[in-house]
Amino acid sequence: MSLPNGVYRADHVGSFLRPRALLEARQQAAEGKLKPEELRELEDKNIADVVKKQLDAGLLSVTDGEFRRQWFHVDFLKHFSGVELRGAVQSTNVSLGGTMPPRLVVMDKISHPKPIQVDDFKYLESQIAVAGSKATTKVCIPSPTMIHFRNSRETIDEKAYPTLSPFFDDLARVYQEELDDLYKAGARFVQLDDTNLAYMCDPKMRAEAEERHGDANLLAHKYAALINAAISKRPADMTIGIHLCRGNHRSQWFAQGGYEPVAEVLFKELHVDAYFLEYDDARSGDFSPLRHLPADKIVVLGVMTSKKAALEDRAEVIKRLNEAAAFLPRGLAQVCLSHQCGFSSTSEGNDLSEEEQWAKIRLEVDIAKEVWGGDLSV
Repeated sequence: MSLPNGVYRADHVGSFLRPRALLEARQQAAEGKLKPEELRELEDKNIADVVKKQLDAGLLSVTDGEFRRQWFHVDFLKHFSGVELRGAVQSTNVSLGGTMPPRLVVMDKISHPKPIQVDDFKYLESQIAVAGSKATTKVCIPSPTMIHFRNSRETIDEKAYPTLSPFFDDLARVYQEELDDLYKAGARFVQLDDTNLAYMCDPKMRAEAEERHGDANLLAHKYAALINAAISKRPADMTIGIHLCRGNHRSQWFAQGGYEPVAEVLFKELHVDAYFLEYDDARSGDFSPLRHLPADKIVVLGVMTSKKAALEDRAEVIKRLNEAAAFLPRGLAQVCLSHQCGFSSTSEGNDLSEEEQWAKIRLEVDIAKEVWGGDLSV
């Protein structure tokens, strides 16, 4: 069995450090000092540059670095009709500087009035073509669970949704529509970014989730059903990956705990093709939950870290890949390599330089070639 289309032995989660000029421009736009079209023009220029850098580093799956976003999830979800930003998320886990993401509140029936990601996809694909590459154009969007987990019943309007079943049905439908739009535009690989199934592996965050949503075991099954419904109408040649991590803001994490509490739901119920999993330190637990991974699925192991500037020890990375492979039916054939998360899940980015970021990507590609050979697509 070959790798799913768009998945590679040396892969990545998607976001990269924003250039300083782009960060300054986004701040000017927020202050009304820069027109939206001027910001878009600067984003385009920087995306063209980061495409070339990804290709030069040896990646075969290319993103726009999430250069058009401040938050990996909010800047997508806010485009659904019926969703508004109100205040900030309340949590016992506070990020560096006290920054917390905006709270997404459902004020009316959720709908999808127009494509959200299609124009960004088309521009990204055009720049890959300009570079003379046939690399995969990778689209990253937040998992549908991201609009529910951190909220409570009070943040979903009871007039619009007296019960939650229609809410989940509408949420799945708008994702179906977005995936359909992306497919028609030419997209063949989409990654869903989901922190919530990983957060349910943290005892404290799991208990807090139960206060909001009831039994966490039932919630995990409900989320699997939601994700499956969201991707249920994708054509057979559209690959879907899902990425799980425990928070990634300015090199800070927010949760800890191995995957065992959600492993059977994650690996046996989700109808995705590939799992991008955080495994860069002890917070993610051991590899034993991977015993539940079916023989026809792939796991992209984030045993390298985007949180630290130091380069990993090559031998240690290879050792961990082999340790993980021992739990899988087909061993290393089911394994790929990546960092545990992106380098800039929010616009602030992690605590390393752009040069250090690309050095880590180049090392990853080199290690993958040592383990699997020169062709990273098989």
